[in-house]
Amino acid sequence: MPSAPTDGSDTAELAALSDDALVERARERDLGAFEILVDRHQERLYRVAMRLLRNETDAQEVLQDALVSTWQNLDSYAGRAQFGSWLHRVVVNAALMLLRSRRRRPTVSIDDMTSEARDETLGRAQAAGGFATDHNWAKRPDDQLQSNEFRVFLQEAIAGLPESLRVTFLLRDVEGLSTEETADVLEINVPAVKTRLHRARLALRRAISSYFERA
Repeated sequence: MPSAPTDGSDTAELAALSDDALVERARERDLGAFEILVDRHQERLYRVAMRLLRNETDAQEVLQDALVSTWQNLDSYAGRAQFGSWLHRVVVNAALMLLRSRRRRPTVSIDDMTSEARDETLGRAQAAGGFATDHNWAKRPDDQLQSNEFRVFLQEAIAGLPESLRVTFLLRDVEGLSTEETADVLEINVPAVKTRLHRARLALRRAISSYFERA
């Protein structure tokens, strides 16, 4: 993506603007304003791409293509969602298209999951009797939970979720977006996010319980 030189005073002035104000400047083909927007969001966007693709080269390619597309299609941003959520949507859609074209599914390890997701998927499975440990696993993991075998199993369990559930789980529980942000990214309502997330967590709890029953 081309860049436009800006002096320090211009950069400071732009940095003080809101996303919406920067978008308006960028729509007037102000590259400096767009660069500030990119700087604000690209780290999180890259992380989302990595969560989905699990490949650095692919994530960088998807992010670069998404940013170029965003610059070329700023007029399509209607402002109904936050600009950051709109950017997430562009990146997520691009990553999913790449996954589908290569027939790959994203994988996630235990370490990627937020503490809320861990408590929900594993803590409640433990409480339901799916497996037993003497401690809260999130605070002092059982050796079996740290095993490579279990990590591979969990990766496969997440990869085996239907795409709509898998992406919702990745955005909400792994990337840590809020329910509202996830709804904006996926262009669905908040109750639909909650329903998908509940179904994903329930499926994972069942899979985890089954794993420990076999162990």
